[in-house]
Amino acid sequence: MKNLPLAKVYQLLEPGPVVLLTTAQKGRADVMTMYWHMMVEFEPPLVACVVSSADFSFAALKATKEFVIAIPALHLAQKVVDVGNSSGREVAKFEKFGLTPRKAARVAAPLVAECFANLECAVVHTRLVNKYNLFVLEVMKAWSDPKQRNPKTIHHRGYGKFVVDGSVIKLKSKMR
Repeated sequence: MKNLPLAKVYQLLEPGPVVLLTTAQKGRADVMTMYWHMMVEFEPPLVACVVSSADFSFAALKATKEFVIAIPALHLAQKVVDVGNSSGREVAKFEKFGLTPRKAARVAAPLVAECFANLECAVVHTRLVNKYNLFVLEVMKAWSDPKQRNPKTIHHRGYGKFVVDGSVIKLKSKMR
């Protein structure tokens, strides 16, 4: 074993796929790339996520307390990176990057038609927002695209590196 710089720890523990987070405020929809999120509870499904206060979407998220987590497959990887490398302050990202907003059932934020899954979410806990920019949310409605079968997701490893889902294995387990 050798010393690993603490700044690289997140590259080892990145919890899940890169996702798109959509918000809507005052009639304007925005989309951002997010990769700091984790499941907190199964039922109801609770997710914790970090959204930087420097992000354009932060103000809308804090004000409306609702958003959509859209889960893109591998074929959208370049668009996901391009969305993440731009700011909604200067760019209408849905239009610029060719993403299609679709009306959600429970929140004002749009679904992303090109993604294989979309989760409509409401913020249920904000106690850690001021200190850590950490929101806890409940998934209120979930959508999937049956035409996108067995989608591969991308996982951020830092500094422009990503890992793609690999083989699926099934082992006997008591976890659901």
